[in-house]
Amino acid sequence: METERSAKILIGDEEYTLLLTTKATKEIAGRYGGLENLGDQLMKAENFEMALSEIVWLITLLANQSILIHNLKNKEQPKELLTEELVELLTVPADLATYKAAITQAMYKGTKRNIESEKDTKNVAVG
Repeated sequence: METERSAKILIGDEEYTLLLTTKATKEIAGRYGGLENLGDQLMKAENFEMALSEIVWLITLLANQSILIHNLKNKEQPKELLTEELVELLTVPADLATYKAAITQAMYKGTKRNIESEKDTKNVAVG
């Protein structure tokens, strides 16, 4: 299930899984007013430094979701959470640009709805 709603990135020489959870969605909503406002807010960042900070925050948030789930399931072998400082130190601005597709993929997969229609026979003409 987790792989169905995630995307992978490389930070430094370690692979991380970006995952949009309900917890992450609440944090994004608190910061931006909702997922629908996220793109607009990132594009409106007042300067390059602010834009980089927002992207680093988002990467850290989404990457930490899979670590938090791992830690919940593996209490005896917890992994250390990423910090924004670690992400900043282990990446270059060009890396952040390539993460955009992974962020978009994780967000899309996290909000995707699988809708199946039921056969509705009440409006079918009989006879």
